[in-house]
Amino acid sequence: MNTLAQMNRGESAIICTLAATGRIRKRLLDIGLVPGTKVECLQKSPLGDPTAFFIRGAVIALRCEDCSKIYVRKW
Repeated sequence: MNTLAQMNRGESAIICTLAATGRIRKRLLDIGLVPGTKVECLQKSPLGDPTAFFIRGAVIALRCEDCSKIYVRKW
């Protein structure tokens, strides 16, 4: 299993589980990062943080710190 932080531009994956806790976990769940959701890595910033993802019809930018707590299976 990989994390969102390990995805490259143009790759798609399915969310398996979240290792985040507390407010960050709630925020991630609120924006639609629930198990079974398909995500696509759209673009990484020049320094690698943040990364833009296409999630449930919206473009969402996530910090590398948060991405490393989201486990995915490549599509």
